[in-house]
Amino acid sequence: MTASTAHATLFNRRQFTLTALLGASAPASLWAVTPGGLTTPELQGTTADGQRLQLASLRGRVVLVFYWATGCAVCRDKMRELRANLKGWQDAPFTLLGVNMDARRQHWLDYERLVAQSVPANQRFASVWAGGADYHDTMDRPTQLPSACVIDKDGRLVEQYRGRVPVQAWDRIADLI
Repeated sequence: MTASTAHATLFNRRQFTLTALLGASAPASLWAVTPGGLTTPELQGTTADGQRLQLASLRGRVVLVFYWATGCAVCRDKMRELRANLKGWQDAPFTLLGVNMDARRQHWLDYERLVAQSVPANQRFASVWAGGADYHDTMDRPTQLPSACVIDKDGRLVEQYRGRVPVQAWDRIADLI
């Protein structure tokens, strides 16, 4: 290892550690972005099993739209929490909707096939692939994964989160339900 490579590696470790510490210690509310005006977003796509999904058809339900990718370790780590909340609110007007941001459709399909084989039905949620020809989304394309949006029962965008979904998001969803 050359001196410049060692310096770059050390810098990257320090930068990663600093980023991790700041991210972990920052209040979750700093990650929440409340839209300036309530908007009624559009989102549609096709699930892995070929079902057409439209956000507008979920009016009357609170929806958490979760943007994720199979290559995102934080996204995969968050799945257990998402599934636990989905199971806990299975009798409430709540829907969890995933938007997969993988560059390759096959990565998403492979993951969905694994989920279908290993996750109980009451903990599975619909997911669409953002690369599909029929995918349409008027919410801002996330600049960071994971990201999430909370849609109220009237179909309005009320919160957006970048990075880990904070605990306060679940409290907000509970209030909306």
